[in-house]
Amino acid sequence: MSANVTPVHTPMMQQYMRIKSDYPDMLVFYRMGDFYELFFDDAKRASALLDITLTARGKTGGNAIPMAGVPYHAIEGYLAKLVRKGESVAICEQIGDPATSKGPVERKVMRVVTPGTLTDEALLSAARDNLVAAVCFSGSRVGLAWLDLAGGRFRLTELEGIEALGGELERLKPAEIIVAEEGAERIVNNGIRTSTRPPWHFELDSATRLLCAQFKTKDLSGFGCDDSPLGVAAAGALLQYVNDTQKTALPHLSSVTVETLSDAVIMDGPTRRNLELEESLTGHKDLTLAGIMDRCQSPMGSRLLKRWIQRPIRNAELLRGRYQAVESILMS
Repeated sequence: MSANVTPVHTPMMQQYMRIKSDYPDMLVFYRMGDFYELFFDDAKRASALLDITLTARGKTGGNAIPMAGVPYHAIEGYLAKLVRKGESVAICEQIGDPATSKGPVERKVMRVVTPGTLTDEALLSAARDNLVAAVCFSGSRVGLAWLDLAGGRFRLTELEGIEALGGELERLKPAEIIVAEEGAERIVNNGIRTSTRPPWHFELDSATRLLCAQFKTKDLSGFGCDDSPLGVAAAGALLQYVNDTQKTALPHLSSVTVETLSDAVIMDGPTRRNLELEESLTGHKDLTLAGIMDRCQSPMGSRLLKRWIQRPIRNAELLRGRYQAVESILMS
């Protein structure tokens, strides 16, 4: 059903539909007392995904309004289920005082949860990084940026051709991809949630200004970004998306690193799968290179080892740095 506000709705339902119109592609959890309620198509979808009861509340145009709800104290568990299924959720809280409100209590979306922008430890997988990526196209060139929001790791690079992009996405396995509206058809449908953004989010000038403001710098030359304009454009769009979803300052994002292709062994998707780096051809994770080598004592160490396995480096200086770090740990 359309979320256009019409006079036939109650004031509370009009409020809901105004909020829903700002988040048309997300499930809106609308706080009502001790419950988060969902209405119309959101209710039907949540009922199917979460196996919760679908009921009705009032009528519109003579038809009952579908409704489903979950207790506020149990929301994290339901969010985890939805995110694992690739859903995004806008959480609308009551911010007004019911005792003094004339009409519906004032409400506002205070939190947006998407597969790639999770920061709550309860929703994150300990086994692998949770990444959100952005892709920017210009002819055959591709700008790629990715972010581990919980850990603050922000990276960008530039590639030549769709096949190279496919190889990098196979390596990174982001939970979510951001792309300009006119470039969405160039992203191969591989089961990763893809969200489109307005083209101006990928403009170099606006991206540079946004990144400089975030990093509190005059320009981006100190990060080695001068030769990666498409990567910068993708990084700016990614930062804008994260700002829009998190609705709070992100002081832990203080830099971006350029990954140079010449520093690593580049592998396409089929090569990675045939080498059984993290997943075996038979589906057994323990019969892989990562499964055999991983003797790390913490989830963070295991994730780092998998990143190193997925991107074997051939830069001698970087290799020496790793050897020295490992030696220091073993000798301590």
